[in-house]
Amino acid sequence: MSQEFDRDLFLLLHDVARLIRVEADKRARVMGMTRAQWGLLLRLARNPGLSQKEVADLLEVEPISVARLVDRLEAAGLVERRADDQDRRIWRLHLLPRATAKLEEISRQRECLAEFIADGITDSTRETMIDGLQRMKTNLLQAAPATILKETA
Repeated sequence: MSQEFDRDLFLLLHDVARLIRVEADKRARVMGMTRAQWGLLLRLARNPGLSQKEVADLLEVEPISVARLVDRLEAAGLVERRADDQDRRIWRLHLLPRATAKLEEISRQRECLAEFIADGITDSTRETMIDGLQRMKTNLLQAAPATILKETA
């Protein structure tokens, strides 16, 4: 029974994801940051000008959580809020020049973490894993709620 659990794909995915989050939290703390702050900076680097609501949706957190994250990053001189040109109630988030060095360090930490996690895994196995996970992601994104409901009935 224990071996079945050890080889259960969904439990493994869950456990590995949790352990990655724990390790990323440690690395972010060394930089005086949180993993959530890393995520926010990375999202803004890829998509400048996102609203706080859009960031909340991407990070799967409540807008108030993003507001607090932005408060801290703004105080650190890494992010600024700018009023939206069309709707003054919306704040658009932009990186400040000081964020560049932090993003470079985050990238280094992510590369080190990826190397650490993949230690002992061949390139071909890694590619197979990536292909499989991308397929799973595609399947989940394409799943219609009606299909899910039919399967449980």
